[in-house]
Amino acid sequence: MSKEKTVYCGSGKTQNEKWMKATINIDKIKDHIEEFKGHKFVRININLKDEKDDYGKDVSISIDKWEPEQKEQIESKKTESNEEESDDLPF
Repeated sequence: MSKEKTVYCGSGKTQNEKWMKATINIDKIKDHIEEFKGHKFVRININLKDEKDDYGKDVSISIDKWEPEQKEQIESKKTESNEEESDDLPF
């Protein structure tokens, strides 16, 4: 599986230990809108940076592109591993 390029869609600043302010660029998230049971949403990752950038921002926001493996892929992996085991000699 190849790693996809991270899509950064916003940034922000930590205000205190329990509060962050952030801005999200709508143009960057519009291609990643998903729908579930009639509701639209965008999955995002919010990360604290180790250091502030030139603008004092220490929060980065990116699109969460993680998808669970398809059931067919899992089944084919199980079949492959079973075939490998059956080819082994018992001694």
